[in-house]
Amino acid sequence: MFFYTRYPSSNTLKTYFPDVKFNRCVTSQLIKWFSNFREFFYIQMERFARQAVRDGVIAPREGALRLGRNSELFRILNMHYNKSNDYQVPERFLEVAELALREFFIAIQSGRDTDPCWKKSIYKIICKLDSPIPDSFRLPGCPVDTHRSV
Repeated sequence: MFFYTRYPSSNTLKTYFPDVKFNRCVTSQLIKWFSNFREFFYIQMERFARQAVRDGVIAPREGALRLGRNSELFRILNMHYNKSNDYQVPERFLEVAELALREFFIAIQSGRDTDPCWKKSIYKIICKLDSPIPDSFRLPGCPVDTHRSV
């Protein structure tokens, strides 16, 4: 689900987890999980952006900031969010992750990371890029074979 939405509302969570009996505590816990998912995502973006700056990358469009399916960053994200590799990672997720990486790179390269609130502008960009979640995620047990392209 994180491949499609990084900022799900409580209503979205209720829609895609119909077997869960929601109360304030459960809703809060699911929202916290997504917060943890985002934190890992942004930590990786910052880590790879800082490495690119250290490696002397000049422009954000250089190959070092491309996020392909064979890249180390993709491997790390896929292993974290898709351990058993049951789901085909949508292209849109790769686009969003690459944009996040470029935004972190530009902010670090320009020295904006000295401001304590420097990441907020990046979060505002990324939160607007959520994609619709496929209806197949609503199915009981969410059969994994419906998401994998063969």
